[in-house]
Amino acid sequence: MVKEIEIGTVRVGGARPLVLIAGPCVIESEAATLRCAERLMTICNVVGMPLIFKASYDKANRTSITSYRGPGLKEGLRIMAKVGESLGLPLISDVHSVEEVGPASQVLDVLQVPAFLCRQTDLVVAVAKSGRVANIKKGQFLAPWDMEHVVAKAVESGCERLMLTERGVSFGYNNLVSDMRSLPIMRRLGYPVIFDATHSVQLPGGQGGSSGGQREFVEYLSRAAVATGVDGIFLEVHEEPEKALSDGSNSLRLDELAPLLTLLKAIDAVVK
Repeated sequence: MVKEIEIGTVRVGGARPLVLIAGPCVIESEAATLRCAERLMTICNVVGMPLIFKASYDKANRTSITSYRGPGLKEGLRIMAKVGESLGLPLISDVHSVEEVGPASQVLDVLQVPAFLCRQTDLVVAVAKSGRVANIKKGQFLAPWDMEHVVAKAVESGCERLMLTERGVSFGYNNLVSDMRSLPIMRRLGYPVIFDATHSVQLPGGQGGSSGGQREFVEYLSRAAVATGVDGIFLEVHEEPEKALSDGSNSLRLDELAPLLTLLKAIDAVVK
């Protein structure tokens, strides 16, 4: 049985309905972040799906040194705190080092370990000891059963509220593929599993100095993942993906979100 965990007013796992983790890839400005969060909350209230708001204060693994990374830890957390205070939404963002865990845990409800860093023992342990929910993304280089060892690091460090996220596996150069078998395999570890549909259609480094993406396949992969019985879906969204400062090519347009969530909710209801 998959453990049910509490994140503010949101419940994830067990036999609970599908949860959405969504927001822009990176904080572009305070106004844009608040606007996106408000629109997401409105959409989810209409559809009837719990929401955890996601935005990165720093994109530490950009392809190019000239790529926009975000406002940084201090300013980014200030903006995220304002989202939480204004809208009452649970918050999630990436942490990239042990030093970030303390400040981030003062603002965020969920600390996310990026896929590239999921085997960094010190970081996983620090997140596990933070007292916040940990969301650990499976590395593009790992088999789903390898996450057993990552989970053991977190659990043995005192983490009782843990989620695992699938975001595709490297398939040759500049490409990812989603193996739907990994979702039930990871759920057997006993913790909620999230499917990151937008990063799964990313083409890492596919545009030379930046990553590409195929957002036209987000719906298809989302439908397949929800049909396996996942606990949540992760979507990066933007008002105008063509103008996004990070991951625009694989981000979903906000205007297209409601119909997709309605469909996913219906599939989830049948499966659960």
